Amino acid sequence: MLSRDELREHLVQTRIAGDVATSRENNLDHYSSLANRDPYYMLGLTFEQSWSFRDILELMAKSAGVVADPGHRWGQDTIDPDLTIDALDAMAAAIAAALSRENPRILFATGHPTGLLTVHLALARLAAEHGATLLTPGEGWTYAGSGFGRPRRIRYLEDIAMLDDRGAFVHTHDAEPMRHMLRELDEHPDLVVADHGWAGAAAEAGVPTVAFADSNDPGLFLGQAEGKIGVVVPLDDNVFPRHYAPLTRHLVTAVTRAL
Repeated sequence: MLSRDELREHLVQTRIAGDVATSRENNLDHYSSLANRDPYYMLGLTFEQSWSFRDILELMAKSAGVVADPGHRWGQDTIDPDLTIDALDAMAAAIAAALSRENPRILFATGHPTGLLTVHLALARLAAEHGATLLTPGEGWTYAGSGFGRPRRIRYLEDIAMLDDRGAFVHTHDAEPMRHMLRELDEHPDLVVADHGWAGAAAEAGVPTVAFADSNDPGLFLGQAEGKIGVVVPLDDNVFPRHYAPLTRHLVTAVTRAL
């Protein structure tokens, strides 16, 4: 496993954190949309506080390390790599705590089949090796929504839930698949490890949840601030999959050491 300094350098060099590819304009547009309660950006969550645009920007500066200055309207934005590492350690502790339970039941899901899937796969294998039951509800369930116009279905790869569109795993923000999966279960999982609407819907249902989120997905960070989500790891969620390998090793090692 890389040292903290080495991992920080790797995150910056691969743009998982530091100067990330997500633009300032894109971030601010999403913060504004969430402040206006656009369901697409709420990721299946509801909020008790009346989060304004300024409130969301302030939270994202604190939780993800984006530029705090509201006058910075375009160009480069950032994720603080130290916040990423701290959140990775907190996520590892939460996963280890779940695995320490008797007969733990864990559900993994991702809306990032071209990026974060590789991280979820390693964590799911680790959980299974330590006796967890990996839940796979809703496999094959189809629905149409979010404007894509044709049915999509829940499909699993090595116990990781994703959305399938005509035979291909696809990126999604949707919360409805996780809502359906939870309805199929007799009891809630001990932990959900997810992102986007998969994480938001689980947290909204009261399921212990840890998540990954980009700087342009503020909804999950608001969910964490209101106590619905245990941990949110800030990172660019769609770099080349191989770039996540040191981050994944850090997580797996930290979980193993905590058990």
